[in-house]
Amino acid sequence: MSESLIKHQIPSYLTNNDLGPWGVYLQQIDRVTPHLGSLARWVETLKRPKRMLIVDVPIERDDGSIAHYEGYRVQHNTSRGPGKGGVRFHQDVTLSEVMALSAWMTVKNAAVNVPYGGAKGGIRVDPKTLSRGELMRLTRRYTSEIGIIIGPNKDIPAPDVGTDTQIMAWMMDTYSMNQGSTASGVVTGKPISLGGSLGRHEATGRGVFVVGGEAAAKIGMDIVGARVSVQGFGNVGGIAARLFADAGAKVVAVQDHKTTVHRSSGLDIHALQEHVAKFGSVEGFPGGEQIDDRAQFWSLPCDILVPAALEQQINAGNAGKIQARIVLEGANGPTTPEADDILRDKGILLVPDVIANAGGVTVSYFEWVQDFSSFFWTEDEINLRLTRIMRDAFNAVWQLADEKKVSLRTAAFIVACTRVLQAREMRGLYP
Repeated sequence: MSESLIKHQIPSYLTNNDLGPWGVYLQQIDRVTPHLGSLARWVETLKRPKRMLIVDVPIERDDGSIAHYEGYRVQHNTSRGPGKGGVRFHQDVTLSEVMALSAWMTVKNAAVNVPYGGAKGGIRVDPKTLSRGELMRLTRRYTSEIGIIIGPNKDIPAPDVGTDTQIMAWMMDTYSMNQGSTASGVVTGKPISLGGSLGRHEATGRGVFVVGGEAAAKIGMDIVGARVSVQGFGNVGGIAARLFADAGAKVVAVQDHKTTVHRSSGLDIHALQEHVAKFGSVEGFPGGEQIDDRAQFWSLPCDILVPAALEQQINAGNAGKIQARIVLEGANGPTTPEADDILRDKGILLVPDVIANAGGVTVSYFEWVQDFSSFFWTEDEINLRLTRIMRDAFNAVWQLADEKKVSLRTAAFIVACTRVLQAREMRGLYP
């Protein structure tokens, strides 16, 4: 799709020239459209978010000054169920990003067949610059502002970049106080004491590991001894790295927001996690070589590359340098369409985000179900159910990709978009 056509489909209120994540998503939809058959008449549904809310979030700072932050909640599609998606606190949050993330949630939820639509939220703020009290006030004000469109049967937020179980606890409490009754199902990713689910904290990273194992088996790669590089060492990358290491793989490189650490014989991931917990970064870790040139990370030899940071990290400028056999997308939208083509031409198997990192929303669904029933499962039950759903979803996508001779991303979008548009068609238009 030409750049001019993409711009034509970007709403007029996105005035900068950067197509951003939303432009990437539109390109992905255009690639899948020829495979949708008669459902293609509904494809504009996927290109237009159902509802977008932009809110002012004013708070009183600890010094008595008043600060204003811009917040968003986008509900991309609710044809298959209530909106579902995280809330991101990050200084680079934009409407284009939140729109794309909400759309990818629509695709992701449909790809693994959980009964949700897609949504996403965020505030443009660096949470590290706020005290705990300021962060609480920011969260509560944001929740009050978006409270008109969220709810256990309408739209269920969850943690994302810059947010955690404490943020979810404040969101749940704020919404509940405004409703006049406890509504534990309004968010997922909560503390266990407030109705959170066992296994939720590790779910996204565990899903990445499970799907990575399935993908490796398909191409005859043994996880034992496989070299793994991970970008991002937080809740997704860190847990995936540990699970790969525990399974016998060698995690040879880890990059975070400050630097890269590398050791060709494998990093001690448990020691690295302890270091990060103490110092806040992999920087200064004594068990590996520090590489300050961030671009060098992409050319380090490995078998499995896990981008688990932010969007558009793998692009036309660095995709040709990647030496991995598998790229396993732990982040949302880490690879541009141009990079997709480069990786394909190099014979690198790319496992798309909408399958690879769907473990988090899958266990969020388990949490939501448990909250409604007030009956909670054991962690072993959670992990078994998660593993089954992830394997089934991956294998269905793999089979379709093989049948149609398309990439795994295109196959995943065919599966997901077909489910979403079938629901749209069956529901019809009202009024």
